[in-house]
Amino acid sequence: MADEAPAKLIQIGPKGGAKKDGFNLVTERVVAVNPEAKQVEVELLAYDGKTVLLDVDEEALEELKQLKVGDGATIRVIEEGGRRVAKSFRIRPKDPTAARADAMLLDLKDTHWLNRKYAAEILGELKEGRAVKPLVEALTDEVGDVRQRAYDSLIKIGGAAVSSLVPLLVSEEDELRQSVTEIIRKIGKPAVEPLATALAEADDRLKTRILKVLDRMGYKPKAKDEEKAEVPRLT
Repeated sequence: MADEAPAKLIQIGPKGGAKKDGFNLVTERVVAVNPEAKQVEVELLAYDGKTVLLDVDEEALEELKQLKVGDGATIRVIEEGGRRVAKSFRIRPKDPTAARADAMLLDLKDTHWLNRKYAAEILGELKEGRAVKPLVEALTDEVGDVRQRAYDSLIKIGGAAVSSLVPLLVSEEDELRQSVTEIIRKIGKPAVEPLATALAEADDRLKTRILKVLDRMGYKPKAKDEEKAEVPRLT
């Protein structure tokens, strides 16, 4: 029986480089690697969160073993017998900053307070947006040094942290409520727009607290906006 002819899809290769049959599959990250089963699962860069499981050709098994979960890769894929088979990999190591942030997000939940303290500090230096909610939670950590580092880091992250802080302006815990108020004040101007947006949806109790914070920051809603109960235009 004649061999089934592979689909003639042209690889996107380096400029001036040799072209091969197949096509390039560019991944966001490697999800799972299974050399024994000769398979790899990858998340696709071009499709939000979609993953695909690929069979791996014998000639690419050594390259497969070099892949690590979290890596990105460009994979040359051939269609054979109705299957898509990975023929070669070009590894794109994970961005070192993102890798460090991932490690610090894990350490922020570590049982040892020194690890939590260091993680909270580094996440602020990285201005890592994914750290906002964990850092807000760390404001109630049992260790004062961890709470302080979370406080400082939320200020560094800035306006992106405000929407997660606003609900705590009406916390029953005095220390937490005061900390959140001071964080927002120290964020300063970048906090004004998120506060104004939150004001439009707040209940009366929270609205009073937001207006008080804005007043202490030197911003007052225009009277006509208050009368219309619209999002305040702040002067």
